[in-house]
Amino acid sequence: MSFALVLAFLFYIGSTFGWVLELFFRRFKPTNKEHKWVNPGFLQGPYLPLYGFGLDVLFMLSLAGMYLPSVSKPVEVLIIFVVSSLLMTILELIAGEIFIVGFKVQLWDYSMLWGNYKGLICPLFTVFWGALGTAYYYLVNPFIIDAIIWLSHNLVFSFVIGMFFGIFIIDCVYTMQLATKIRTLAHESGIIVRYEELKERVRDREAKIRGRRRRFLMSFSTDRKSFREQFMEYKNNHQNNNKKV
Repeated sequence: MSFALVLAFLFYIGSTFGWVLELFFRRFKPTNKEHKWVNPGFLQGPYLPLYGFGLDVLFMLSLAGMYLPSVSKPVEVLIIFVVSSLLMTILELIAGEIFIVGFKVQLWDYSMLWGNYKGLICPLFTVFWGALGTAYYYLVNPFIIDAIIWLSHNLVFSFVIGMFFGIFIIDCVYTMQLATKIRTLAHESGIIVRYEELKERVRDREAKIRGRRRRFLMSFSTDRKSFREQFMEYKNNHQNNNKKV
């Protein structure tokens, strides 16, 4: 079984389980006072690539951990914590910068948290990533190894992985077209778009206009003229909020 298939399998697991984690986190976070279900992330489907890449990184870290020199358990735990926190924070920073520079979109915002950098990374989440990485190394990785062994004996499941990536690629193409529209409007307006705020505005507006429930998937499903109008409303609201600050 190729290493590429293993990484694809782990990406599939990480991105889907990460989506579920974020789904419940956003449902019950304090700022979501109405406890609305919010489809997390940039894409339309039930997956978050950042968590998929994260699981790949943590798995490779676990492989590298086999070559750690003989040290005491507390020192080993500290090394795993520091390395995983740095790797995941760097991954988060790179992903955030790509979307800001390439699409004028900010997918998450830590600007209200102490010590943040551009609202993309902050000490609190660096500690969170370190704790998550350490928990993965000592608690989750044995189950991941079992899952990989299971896959090696059930290679027919690779067709499911292939179907997942087929849907994932189609989703990426659709969402990149949407991102291009947002980038054009953001460039014209001279702003960085907070993606979740814009998505919620479009969802609420469309539900109100059409008299139906808010969309969970395909939140930006609206005609081009309506989307431009809603973006302009978002821009004006964004500028007014900045003036108040």
